[in-house]
Amino acid sequence: MDITYGADKTGLLCGYRFENGAPGVPVDLMEAAAWLKSDVPKGKSDFVWLHFNLSDAAAETSIRKHLNPVPEFFEALHEGSRSTRIEDAHDTLIAVVNDVAYEFAFDPAEMASLWLNVGPHMALSARSHPLRSIDRLRDAVKNGKKPLASSVSFLNHLLREQGDVLVRIVRDATLQVDVVEDKFLVGRLHNRRADLGKLRRVLVRLQRLLAPEPGALFRLLRLPPPWVSEGDLEELRQATEEFSLTIRDLSELKERIKLLQEEIAAQVSEETNRSVFTLTMVTVLALPINIVAGLLGMNVGGVPLAQHPHGFMVIVAIIGVFTAFAALYVYRQKQ
Repeated sequence: MDITYGADKTGLLCGYRFENGAPGVPVDLMEAAAWLKSDVPKGKSDFVWLHFNLSDAAAETSIRKHLNPVPEFFEALHEGSRSTRIEDAHDTLIAVVNDVAYEFAFDPAEMASLWLNVGPHMALSARSHPLRSIDRLRDAVKNGKKPLASSVSFLNHLLREQGDVLVRIVRDATLQVDVVEDKFLVGRLHNRRADLGKLRRVLVRLQRLLAPEPGALFRLLRLPPPWVSEGDLEELRQATEEFSLTIRDLSELKERIKLLQEEIAAQVSEETNRSVFTLTMVTVLALPINIVAGLLGMNVGGVPLAQHPHGFMVIVAIIGVFTAFAALYVYRQKQ
């Protein structure tokens, strides 16, 4: 059966059996488990792919009861670290692949993990939230557009799909940075520092989650399980190399955002300094007026020029002289 929308009572979202390089044939969990346990001769490339929804409480129980994956698969499900990695566990490939949800809007909360248990005749995938890469691959298999030659080929296709998603994310992020940079150059940048900060945080998290762990990957490529063919191993090596190039582009974009943030911060600092200088200049120029006004405004006897017919003009002249000297001082300090 083909579970297209939602999971069945075992938590299975979809299941396919691949034989002799032909398109996948829909199967349910019982049919897949029976095929795996049967004594029917299986070709080296024959395998089943089972995709589970971990938000269904029955999924993990069904996996343990009917499929019996290696213990490292369940350890990966429950451990805190979710960085992308592929490692060999008892001649079984255990992978943690991070991807973005549908309608990704550069929100760190929209990234989630996919756990994989890949053996010679079974590819088991499980996720808690709908993800782009695995669902695109699922639709392609359902429509017969993606015949998978082996279980490792399934893993390679998934890595390439994730790489394509990441390329689009980097492209969209680059367009956003281009817009901010153009506005900055023409002096029309308003309140975009927060947007850049949010975008940079998303890219940092993407890099941390999506960059494969080099140690585990190096050990896998150097000492792969014996059932992995040389062709599949070479495809895996190429997929990881392409993925690394995209991660490098992401790092360069992150550095570009950092430099742009520094330029914006410097511009804001210069504007603040100019405002403070203007305020200081006005304060200095107004100082003689404030001092004289304060002295003459005291209600005590002996205020000079109080009875003089031209006393007001004399005081204005004195204030003007002092203000001129203050203005000359400020001008020289500015120069």
